[in-house]
Amino acid sequence: MLSRARLRLLVALCAILLSASPAAWAQSQLRIIPPQDNQAVAAVLERGQKFEQQRKWADALTLYEEAAKRFPDNAVLDQHFNSAKMHYDLGRRYNDASFRNCIATLSETQALDLYSEVLLKVQTHYVANPDWQTMIVRGTRCLDLAVVEPAFVERQLKNVAAEKIDGFRQELATLINARPVRTRQDARDMVTAVERLAALRLAIPGPATVMEYISGATGSLDEYSSYLTPDQLTDVYSQIEGNFVGLGIELKAADQALLIVRVIPNSPAERSGIKAGDRITAVDGHSVQETNTDQAAEMLQGREGTVVEVVVVTGKDEPRRLRVRREHVDVPSVDDVKILDAQQGIGYLKLVCFQKTTSKDMDAALWKLNRDGMRSLIMDLRGNPGGLLTASVDVADKFIDDGIIVSTRGRSPQEDFNYSARKGGSWQVPLVVLIDGDSASASEIFAGAVRDHHRATLVGVRSYGKGSVQGIFPLSLAGAGLRLTTAKFYSPNGLPFAKVGVEPDILVRSAAKPLFDPNPAEPPVAPALIASGETGLTAIGPPEDATLAAGLQAARKQLAQR
Repeated sequence: MLSRARLRLLVALCAILLSASPAAWAQSQLRIIPPQDNQAVAAVLERGQKFEQQRKWADALTLYEEAAKRFPDNAVLDQHFNSAKMHYDLGRRYNDASFRNCIATLSETQALDLYSEVLLKVQTHYVANPDWQTMIVRGTRCLDLAVVEPAFVERQLKNVAAEKIDGFRQELATLINARPVRTRQDARDMVTAVERLAALRLAIPGPATVMEYISGATGSLDEYSSYLTPDQLTDVYSQIEGNFVGLGIELKAADQALLIVRVIPNSPAERSGIKAGDRITAVDGHSVQETNTDQAAEMLQGREGTVVEVVVVTGKDEPRRLRVRREHVDVPSVDDVKILDAQQGIGYLKLVCFQKTTSKDMDAALWKLNRDGMRSLIMDLRGNPGGLLTASVDVADKFIDDGIIVSTRGRSPQEDFNYSARKGGSWQVPLVVLIDGDSASASEIFAGAVRDHHRATLVGVRSYGKGSVQGIFPLSLAGAGLRLTTAKFYSPNGLPFAKVGVEPDILVRSAAKPLFDPNPAEPPVAPALIASGETGLTAIGPPEDATLAAGLQAARKQLAQR
């Protein structure tokens, strides 16, 4: 997902093997809750209920995810998050043509065999021993929700009376409670029985029922594991490779439109005059006002060489109607390479994600900066959701002389491994690393390594706090796959990342209007940014980028101390 209901059409799951989801913050611990926290949570729930009533599941999911960061121990928020996620995931599945094709083409036996294969992969590779009963319970919740959800009803239950659906739900609950599920075979037998009941009572195709249990099984494991439809699996491989077919833009839903966050250099979008900050209001004649991010993705995606018509608005200018050709786009993992301070030779680059091309992209960027007079480097990892573990190790290896970069530990001994520096730290320039709450997984591996080896000054706010490794496992049927958590990872000093993150040396705080406001009538606090930390530095700058200002100040201090 998400990792935040944010659509990245070009690098959407750039952090496939080490991606983040804000649900990681949802852990239980006992504490006294201040009254103002109760008020804030109540405000979130009130707003979230409105989204739920309007079936705006992406908005509800984003709201609960953000709230879970601030209130990680709130069981009610956690319940609403899980409910919104199941609704959102179901809509996403049925918006996926490859998923619908699987239901249409698989036989009942093939669907059950696919379910068995999923369970076997989980038993073999998952980081913890699977709880078969929990997997069945989650699958049953998915099916129970599906039979009343419009996306499912429209395709599988047209003209079925509500009374029949209610009767089925009651029988389903009785069936599930009739016997325990202790083994993998028990789980298959239970799903077989449910599939037959759904076919008998509601004429639901067997594969449609089984697919809900497959989604429920993976969804019950953790916030990072999931079933991948054939199209999603293809996208995963494309994003790991750093290429895809599309327009070359990164989007997120905003203000009843699709906000363009980034435009890839030399992409079809850039050649069409589309720029970051523009908004797409329509795709092929269809307004995106009520479109969620997954529906927008499906509208914009297509075969190489085909053309999509988009209506683009820049600021307050009149809308422009553009026809953009979908092409093969190579996504650079390193962007915005430049010298920020020519006099002192302070270089800058933004590391967007960690993919197969990252090490090569970094080499090209570093040598360019070196030719331009680089004496110090600022690496910007803000918003970097992660990516390939091996890519983060390769990048850290360029700056660390020797020793461990990261360690992984799993249920299987084959998942236990120490990744160590091997190139002798070929780049010895002073290093500043910018991080924020969206710097996750592979980004945290890099930040944790340079922190523990005292190789860099970290500037920003605490990173996301993801500490697990995911593997991608193709399935033999339907062209689908699984993303499964296989291990936990630890810093060179043996420190965990999960729900802890990496703390910066220089903290940069931004006082901005929160996502939820218990007192909306009061005027918002004026933005103010302050950076402070062990170095004693303080930076007050424009709201746009006080973190970068603090990073520059740190880089100058490093050079002055050499």
